[in-house]
Amino acid sequence: MIKINKLEIENVKRVKAVKVEPTSNGITIVGGKNNQGKTSVLDAIAWGLGGNKYRPSQANREGSVIPPRLHIVLSNGLVVERKGKNSDLKVIDPNGEKAGQQLLDSFVEELAINLPKFMNSTSKEKANILLQIIGVGDKLHELEQQEQEVYNHRRSIGQIADQKKKYAEEQTYYPDAPKEPVSASDLISQQQEILARNGENQRKRQQLAGIQSQYAAKGQEIERLKEQLRLAEEEYGQLGSDLEIAQKDALDLKDESTEELQANIQQIDEINRKVRANLDKDKAESDANDYRTQYDKLSNQIESIRKEKTDLLTNANLPLEGLSVEDGDLVYNGQKWDNMSGSDQLKVSTAIVRKLKPDCGFILLDKLEQMDLESLEEFGKWLVQEDLQAIATRVSSGEECSIIIEDGYVVGQDKIQEQVQKAPETKTWKAGEF
Repeated sequence: MIKINKLEIENVKRVKAVKVEPTSNGITIVGGKNNQGKTSVLDAIAWGLGGNKYRPSQANREGSVIPPRLHIVLSNGLVVERKGKNSDLKVIDPNGEKAGQQLLDSFVEELAINLPKFMNSTSKEKANILLQIIGVGDKLHELEQQEQEVYNHRRSIGQIADQKKKYAEEQTYYPDAPKEPVSASDLISQQQEILARNGENQRKRQQLAGIQSQYAAKGQEIERLKEQLRLAEEEYGQLGSDLEIAQKDALDLKDESTEELQANIQQIDEINRKVRANLDKDKAESDANDYRTQYDKLSNQIESIRKEKTDLLTNANLPLEGLSVEDGDLVYNGQKWDNMSGSDQLKVSTAIVRKLKPDCGFILLDKLEQMDLESLEEFGKWLVQEDLQAIATRVSSGEECSIIIEDGYVVGQDKIQEQVQKAPETKTWKAGEF
C-alpha cells in the first residue's frame, strides 16, 4: 500500500511553513489551537494529491507575496510537487520520469482525502458504496426490487379497490328501476304479449254461454246426488251401531307415547339455528385457515428472500468483520450508523475507503477533538493492526499530538522567516528548507 513518507508545505491558507514525517502505521495527530493552520495541512495534502478540484478557494496565505509550495514524498518513491505562480503539478516517479494527475488518480482514493464526503452521506448511500465494492450490490438490488414490485402491486390493488368503493358510494341509486337496461324491442314484445292476453279474454267471453248451459246441467246432477246422500245417511246410521261394538273391543289396546317426538319437533328451530351457527363457524374457520395458509406461504417466501440476501452478504468479502447491510442500512456489530461510537464510525469509513482502492494506504481526518483519548487510542491501534496510515487534526496540545502547529509553524521546528519584500529575488530562504 502507498503511504505518505514526508510533507513540506509553505504558504497554503494559514500554513506558513510546516514539515511533517507521518508515522507509517497508526495515526499522526496534528494538534494546536483553533485557527492556527491544522486543517490547512489536510487541505494542502488533498490539493497536492487530489488535483485542482481540491484547490482551496484562497490557496495563498493571506499577506504572503510568496506563492504556495507543496512537496509530498510517497512510500512508492513518487515525489509530488506544486509550486510557482500557478502552483503547477509535477509528479516524478522513482526512475526520475515525469508523470501527472492521472498517475495519482490510479491509486489515490478520493474518499481517503475527503472522508467527510463519505461520513456525511446517508446510511443508505454508505451501504450502497459497500455493496458495490464487494460485488453484491446488483444482486441485492435485484432482490430488493422484486420485493418492492410486489409491495407496489399490492398497494395499487388496494388503491383501485378504494377508488371503486368511493365511486360506487357517490353514484345515485333508483330502487324502482329495473336491474337491466330496457330496450325498444322488449317493450314491443311486452305489447304483443298484452294483445295476446286480450285475445284470450275475448275467447273466454265467447265460452260464457256454454258454461252457463253446463251450470244448469250440473244443477240437475246435484238433485240426483242428494238422493244418493239420503241413502248414504241410512248406511251411516248402520255404521254407527257397528262403531259402538268396535269401540268396546278396542278398550284393551295400549297406545305408544309421542312426547319425545313432540319435544324434538318443538326444538327443531333451535336445533337448526345451532346447526346453521356451526356451519357458519366451520366456514369462517375454513376461510381463516385458507388465508392463514396464504399468509404462511408469503411469509416463507419473504424468509427465503431474506435468507438469500443474508447468504449473499455472509459469503461476500466484507472489508471489516461485523460489518453488514440490513434493510438497506449500514450495520456494524449490530448497530446502525447513528448508534455507532465515533471510533467505530471511523473504523467502518476507513475500512470501506481502503476497499475502494487497496493501494491507497492513508486517510485524512479532520477535527478528532470529538473523540476521547481512550477511543482515539483504540482507533490508532486498529490502524496499526490494519497497516494503515492516518493524518488527523485535533484541537489539543496534549501528548497524543504528534506535532503542534502554532501561527502556521510546527512548534519546535526552526521557523522560516517570511520576507515582506514583494520582489521574489530578495527572499533569503530556499524552498523546501526548514
